[in-house]
Amino acid sequence: MIDVQRLRVLRSVAEHGSFNQAAAALRLTPSAVSQHVAALERSLGAQVVARSTRGVTLTAAGRIMVGAAESVAAELEHAKQQVDRLGSGRTQLTIATFTSGGRLLLPGALTHLTAAHPDTVVHVREAEPEDALPLVRQGAVDLALAYHFDGPLPGQPGRSSSLAWTALMEDPLHVVLPEAHPLAGREALDIAELAAEPWVLGCLKSESYLRRYAERAGFDPEVRGTTTDYFFARSLVAAGMGISLIPSIAQTPRMAGLRTVPVAPPAPTRHIGVATIHRRDHPQVSTLIQALQGQAAALGEG
Repeated sequence: MIDVQRLRVLRSVAEHGSFNQAAAALRLTPSAVSQHVAALERSLGAQVVARSTRGVTLTAAGRIMVGAAESVAAELEHAKQQVDRLGSGRTQLTIATFTSGGRLLLPGALTHLTAAHPDTVVHVREAEPEDALPLVRQGAVDLALAYHFDGPLPGQPGRSSSLAWTALMEDPLHVVLPEAHPLAGREALDIAELAAEPWVLGCLKSESYLRRYAERAGFDPEVRGTTTDYFFARSLVAAGMGISLIPSIAQTPRMAGLRTVPVAPPAPTRHIGVATIHRRDHPQVSTLIQALQGQAAALGEG
């Protein structure tokens, strides 16, 4: 039988990339961490980490076991929640969400959820996908409203397989310009046409995305402002600091003095969805996902 504590140690090693950092996080000695990993390898008859002077990396067997460790942790957390409900008689539902998706999709879906399950106690925490998805894997939240761009879900390679992903909507990024800008009246813009423009961006991920598209178009964008808030970014555009690349759902409420122009294909797009671990006995999760699908459909029609 595989020791759960050894799986917990391996998961921490995978998260931190070294025995020393895992030991500090677990309040163990590096020697104890090494012994746990070695004992796990002996019980499996396979190497789970590859050690080098640069740290440790997971082997194929190690990635399998880390996935199992996350599933075990999530199941234990879920079991604890079920035991807690025996005493209170109320279901606890914890949701992680990114800001713009939470603002536009979540409130209406929560209204539907509480009408269908009035005894449910809902907790919401704001988190970007790279932070929210590990919380789902660990069982710390029941589901995450999240997004990814044209790559896989955020996380280490091979780690997203433990998650179930329900797609909700496509959220294309648009160019936002001052209404007096010479290009503001265009029906669509190619990124290459914006090579000489200064930029203001609403999050670090959109900056990396812009730079990738700009590199394909043969220029290096001049970024004059970087924020973590799309509304603030749009305010700076309205003030004449530059132009911005902003997702569709982050453009409400509308702001005076701005024009929004689609990007010519292939347009950069956020893929919004819900990440969960399969729960056969959690009808509230199913109800909320269906409500989010309804909200996303209504938003797309609008």
